[in-house]
Order: sequence, then C-alpha cells, then structure tokens
Amino acid sequence: MSFLDNILGKKKENLAEDKIFQEEAFDVRDIIAPPYIGILQDHIKLGERFARSFFVFSYPRYLNTGWFSPVIDLNQPMDISFFIHPVSSELILKKLRKKVTEVSSEILEREEKGLIRDPALETAYRDIETLRDNLMTAQEKMFRLGLYITIYETSEKELKDTELTLRSIFESRLIYIKPALFKQKEGFISCNPYGMDLLEVHTPMDTAPLSTSFPFISFDLSSNEGILYGINRHNSSLVLFDRFSLENANMVVFAKSGSGKSYAIKLEILRYLMQGVDCIIIDPENEYEYLSDAVGGAFLKISLTSQNHLNPFDLPLPGPDDNPEDVLRSNVINLVGLLRIMLGGLSSEEDSIIDEALTETYAVRDITPQSDPKTWANNTPLMSDFQEILESMAGTESLVNRIKKFTKGTFSDFFNQQSNIGIDKNFVVFGIRDMEDSLKPIALYIVMRYVWNIVRSKLKKRILVIDEAWSLMQSDDGASFLFGMAKRGRKYWLGVTTITQNVADFMGTDYGKAIITNSSLQLLMKQSTADIDSLQKTFNLTEQEKYLLLEAAVGEGLFFAGRKHVFLSVVGSATENKLITTNPQEVLLQREARKNL
Repeated sequence: MSFLDNILGKKKENLAEDKIFQEEAFDVRDIIAPPYIGILQDHIKLGERFARSFFVFSYPRYLNTGWFSPVIDLNQPMDISFFIHPVSSELILKKLRKKVTEVSSEILEREEKGLIRDPALETAYRDIETLRDNLMTAQEKMFRLGLYITIYETSEKELKDTELTLRSIFESRLIYIKPALFKQKEGFISCNPYGMDLLEVHTPMDTAPLSTSFPFISFDLSSNEGILYGINRHNSSLVLFDRFSLENANMVVFAKSGSGKSYAIKLEILRYLMQGVDCIIIDPENEYEYLSDAVGGAFLKISLTSQNHLNPFDLPLPGPDDNPEDVLRSNVINLVGLLRIMLGGLSSEEDSIIDEALTETYAVRDITPQSDPKTWANNTPLMSDFQEILESMAGTESLVNRIKKFTKGTFSDFFNQQSNIGIDKNFVVFGIRDMEDSLKPIALYIVMRYVWNIVRSKLKKRILVIDEAWSLMQSDDGASFLFGMAKRGRKYWLGVTTITQNVADFMGTDYGKAIITNSSLQLLMKQSTADIDSLQKTFNLTEQEKYLLLEAAVGEGLFFAGRKHVFLSVVGSATENKLITTNPQEVLLQREARKNL
C-alpha cells in the first residue's frame, strides 16, 4: 500500500467516526411517529396502543343491503379498507363454462346411479347459469373484493373483546373473518390510505352483492332545509332538520335535571329565530330572560304583584273561516275548565251553573253569536262581572264565596284586570317563577289560553315552548287543554314543545301518552334508572339505546324525527353558548361582566 493510500484510508476512518457523533436532522416524521412499533404474530403495538388487522374470507349466498352498517356504527376506533379489482368478463365466462360442465356432469352421474337429488348442486347450477346470462348481456360484471379491518385498543384484553363483538356481528350474517396472522404489518398498511393491497385475500363477486357492501348508509337526518340540531354520534354527520316539514311540528323533551335539555331547546329557538319563526316561551325559572334581552324580545313577568295582566275572559278574534258561535262556545268550555282548577273542582250541578253564568256574563256585555266580533275586545268582561252574575242566580252561595278570593284582595290584582300586554315581537317569554306555587297551574292555563287566542287570530310559523309541562298535567283540565293545543296546533302552523323531567308524572296519564303520539319529534336525553324502563317501552328502545341514555354525557341524547332516530350531540358556537348557557358558574360570570359595563 502506498503512502497516499494510507493517508486516504485514515481520512475515511476519521470521517466515519465523525458521522457517528453527528446529530440527525429532526423532521415532521419524528413528531407524528409513535415512540415504539412492535410487530407480533397477531397484533401490532404502536406506543401504548394495540392494533389488530382482519380480513373477510367467507360470504353467504345472499347479502342484504346495509349488512356492513352495524360495523360502521360501532363506537370503536377502526380503519376499514375496500379493494375492488375488476375481472375480465371473458376470463370469467371461460371458467364458468368449465364449472357448469362439471356441475351438470355430476348431476347426470348421480341420476344414472339412482341417487336422490342434491339441492346444493342444483342451486349451484342455476346460479352459474344466471350469472353467465347476466355477464353475456352486460347486466353484471365480475370483481375481486378484499375487505380488511384494523381495530385499535389500549390493551390486549380490549382487542379480544372488540374482536368478539366483530365476530358476533359478522357471523350473525354468515360472514366470517380471520386475523391476519404473521401478516399484521401488511394488514395495517392495507388499511391505511396508501391504496396498497398487501394482504391480497379476495372473494369473487358480481355487481349486485358488491353494491350491498357500500358502507355509508348509517341513519342520518340531513335535509336541505331546517336548522342544525347537533352532530350524529354514529357517523359524525350533521343533523339538519326542519320540524315544520313533518305532519306536525310538535316536540316532546324528556330528560333529567342537568342533562342539557334547556341548552338544546334554547339553541333550537335561537336558530329558528334567525329563520323568522316566532317563539313563545312559558318559563318557570326565568332562565330565558337573558336570551330575550339579547335578541330584542319581550320578557313578561307573571305574578300577583306584576304590572303585566291577563284577563281570563279574553276572546280570540274569529278568522275568516271561523263561526263566531263556535268560537264563543269553545271559549266558554275552556273557561269552565279553568274555573274547575281555580275553585278546586266542581260538582255536576255547579258545572252546569258555571256554564250558564259564563254565557250570561258575555251576553250582558253584548258578546253573543249575533253581535259583531270586532266589538268583542272592547266589551270583554272581568271576573267581578262573572261574580255579579253568580250572585243573581239561586244556589250559588258556595261558588260566590270561592270566587271572591279572585275578585277581591291580593289575587284580584292578577285575576280581575283587563289584559295590558301584547305579543308583537318575534320572541316572547312569560316568566312565572314569582307566581305562588299553588297558583302556577292556574297562571299556566291562563297564559296558554291567551297564547292560543293569539295563534288562532293570525296564521304564522310559531313555536310554543312549555317548560316543566308536568305541572300542567296534574289536573285533567290542564292536561286536556295542552293536548288540544298539540292536536290542533298544526292547522295554525304552531309547533308545541313540551319539556319535562318528571317523566313518570307525564306518561302516567292518558293525555300525556296522547301528546307523545301527536308529537312527530322527540328528544330523549340522559335518564334516571327509575324512568328508563317506562321510556324503553314507550319508544321501543333497544337495550343499547337504553344504556346510551343512562350513560349519556351532558348534551347527548336520542333524537326522533318521524320514523328515523339518531344519537346526537348538541353543539353550539362560542357566541351561542354565551347567550344560552345554563351553567351557574358561567351565568354568574356573565352577570358580573354586565354589571361592570
């Protein structure tokens, strides 16, 4: 070796030693790569996660549309790949010709030997001939389908549990899967979006069964019109719907306290307001007051000391298609129901006297079927006028004594006054929090009668929200009136939303069940164990849906619209959240911020 070669050799050795101590370049691959990858015979370990890949190797003779949807809807992280390779029809026809010859020969051989017929051979023969005919006429094409699934879990035990779930789903449909033993790396890569089919486990299929494998058929409630109700937890699609597109726009909401029902309804109201729909709220806790101020609505406090008055004797203005006599009779019947609640019940004799006295009270004020309905508003009687009529009738001493507390004293400030409010804004809230508990059902009934009179007078899209509706259901007359509004509201473009957390009280009455039947939309959020069995029976819930409602997070629930239903998560923007939040801490912070302005 020459001196020059010796020097060059030493330089190369020094360069190699220097490279050992050089710091490698840091790039994005070091950020996204897991800290460790271990490839074992039946799974891959990616850092703290475990992955296992499977392939489908056997299918039944028939596949129903949507057979793959239960796997898509599983609440498990997984990657799924479909590889569809077209096959030349000429090549398939040659193979089918050979196969049909073999099958027909075997059938003839069995006949010559006097053996009984083999249904499997005859079915195979018919299937092959049908497929040949369809291929020849270009009605079908042949493909090779490779279906691979990779699941991810945090432990080997969870991997086994998820594998059992997958096997039970597939095998119930006579479809069978296997883990890609000693080919987990190839299976993992095949399920990643590289477009590389490294497993190459294929099943021949023609067009019809292949089309049933289309995976994206999970239930969704997306339409071209309506508002955003939330995110579909099954497939992360948007739940867009217009409640006025159904046969009726009524909605019932069942949820326990703190489940997010008020947040969901406020969000719905806010979004419908942006579409020009009027919203009327009966608010038992005055929690809609801030939202009313934010959107320029009207918040009307209803209490014994409030300046806002509603006259129980108000009459609706008959529409062009209404008969004044029917309007007056219907109003008298509703008033009898109200007085039955106010007076603590009526005997059959007292009921008849009340009916006669109400008709006479209106007649004294020249409100009759023959009078001009345009003059009714100026002649509306008061509760004291009704008392005077009762006093002039025989056998009414008990009724007069009971009615006096509403015409004199503290109660008269609310029950014996002419109405001085109007619904002239798109968003109106009746706050009844400060009304005495014993009078709340009465106040609720009067407010609903007033709203119903307004609704009947002018045809317009409206939503009426009745929070804590169970309190009105405590009396038959209140429940009957609420049911009447839910049943007849469709004719006047009204959608009634009833909200309750006392599910048993609501569903324990015939009227409550009828209201559910007449509501095309239902929202079921987190439930207590005491109510879930009753709900499951009423709404035909599966066991999985039952446990979803028991374990649902705040803002999650089952949303029913007609025959479809999805498990959704209610989501609001940051701006919407400021307007509608019911979290006490956030509400307190907002109040302090408003004081500092």
